[in-house]
Amino acid sequence: MSKLFVSRHSNPVHNRRPPSRKSQRGVAIVVALVLLVVVTLVGLAAVRGTIMQQKMTANFYDREVAFQAAEAALRQGEAAVQAAASPSGFRDCSPSSTTKCVPNPFTDSTVTATSIATTAFDATKLAASQPQYVVEYLGNFTIPPPNVHQLSNCSGYSPCGALNTADFYRVTARSGDTTVGDRATVLLQTVYRR
Repeated sequence: MSKLFVSRHSNPVHNRRPPSRKSQRGVAIVVALVLLVVVTLVGLAAVRGTIMQQKMTANFYDREVAFQAAEAALRQGEAAVQAAASPSGFRDCSPSSTTKCVPNPFTDSTVTATSIATTAFDATKLAASQPQYVVEYLGNFTIPPPNVHQLSNCSGYSPCGALNTADFYRVTARSGDTTVGDRATVLLQTVYRR
């Protein structure tokens, strides 16, 4: 007779015991905390990117408003030149003058800038201050200059063979007073012939 040997541990279902509290290590909570930290970092990066986009958009908008204000001041300066009877009302920077004019007249303490009237252009609703302009008389010059020779001996300025002269003005405009906080300031300049 053979003996049948039966082990009490042979049945795998009966072999499992519920894990004791000592054998649990808390891996699930560590994984959950790590995932929470990762999600938080991704969320913070997204918020930071959104804030940066908003700042860039606000700066771009402020720059565009400043550009439009400076453009309005430039046009008002050109209108002032066109309306003037003579160049005597403007700062004289002609070669015969003793006045030394700098490239940016707003940096010269002797220059008085003209602010645009709010009836012509009201920038205070969007910009920090009213735009300003300075007009300087550059002198009376021959057009075309004597050293410019064209094939047909005619220029777009005057009839063929005739030499004319014209007064030239430099109009410099800025979007507003530069002492106004951290707002954008735009400076535009043009040479105007009359």
